[in-house]
Amino acid sequence: MDIKQLLLERELNAVLSRYARACDQRDWAAMDDVFLQEATADYGGLHQLQGRGPIVAMIRVHLEGCGPSQHLLGNLLVESSDSTIVSRIYVRAAHRGAGNMQGLTYESLAEYQDRWVSTSDGWRIAHRRMDISHELGCRDILRPATESAQG
Repeated sequence: MDIKQLLLERELNAVLSRYARACDQRDWAAMDDVFLQEATADYGGLHQLQGRGPIVAMIRVHLEGCGPSQHLLGNLLVESSDSTIVSRIYVRAAHRGAGNMQGLTYESLAEYQDRWVSTSDGWRIAHRRMDISHELGCRDILRPATESAQG
């Protein structure tokens, strides 16, 4: 492994960390520094999305109505060729319910598979695929903010 590969891994890891923090802090504007405007995503076959706006909107629908969350990322692998940069990273996302569901939790164990593009503003995800390997708890706590305010 050479220094160029190490620097690439560090740069991609920084973007992935911004993504996790943006989710947990509900900082949707920070997603501009994660996804290309024209990015695509496949979240476990449940959501196939085109464009950063729809990707962020889907994330918001799931996170704004639940309580605190923590997205932990680890075991980053980066494969690079002359024309393609692809990464794989494990994610463990823990969520607590809000409102009448505050006693419930939901966790997913998954892997993000990302294809990257270098831009003048740094690396951005062009395509994300999320493969969930295991779920624990009640997925119903992932809901829009209006639902948690009512319950």
